[in-house]
Amino acid sequence: MRELRIRVLAGVFVVAGVLSWAGARLWSAVGTLPSVPLAAPIVLAVIAAVLLATALSLRARLKAQRERRPGAKGVDPLMAARAVVFGQASALVAALVAGMYGGTGAYLLESLDIPARRDQAIYAGFSVLAGIAVIAAAIFLERVCKLPEDDDNNAAGATPVT
Repeated sequence: MRELRIRVLAGVFVVAGVLSWAGARLWSAVGTLPSVPLAAPIVLAVIAAVLLATALSLRARLKAQRERRPGAKGVDPLMAARAVVFGQASALVAALVAGMYGGTGAYLLESLDIPARRDQAIYAGFSVLAGIAVIAAAIFLERVCKLPEDDDNNAAGATPVT
């Protein structure tokens, strides 16, 4: 399993943002710009919270297992791999969605004097922040699930649990 690359996530964010900005500009010239849903930042924040809770739970269980505490629950490698895949998928989608709302929000910054557009710009800004939180939580989850580098296997870095 490959690690998340910040450059790839940033590239997805920037490309989606530019395309969204251009699309919002075109759509506004043709008709009414679709609104940014209030649920967008809420859903992204919930996903970030789930990823963070999963990472903290796995980290605590792995720490208890390393310290050989009696009654410590082990971590199933397949479950850890599924969590990492969920985090990676969430990070990619969050980069795309945050870029889309970022581009739309950048376009809406031109018309903050209109109350409805100002509200849409605020929702778009919160969506970008929540998307960044999803990415951060996914990266943290991936780091928690990494295995220490094996001395016999001189890889470039530690590999995630698979």
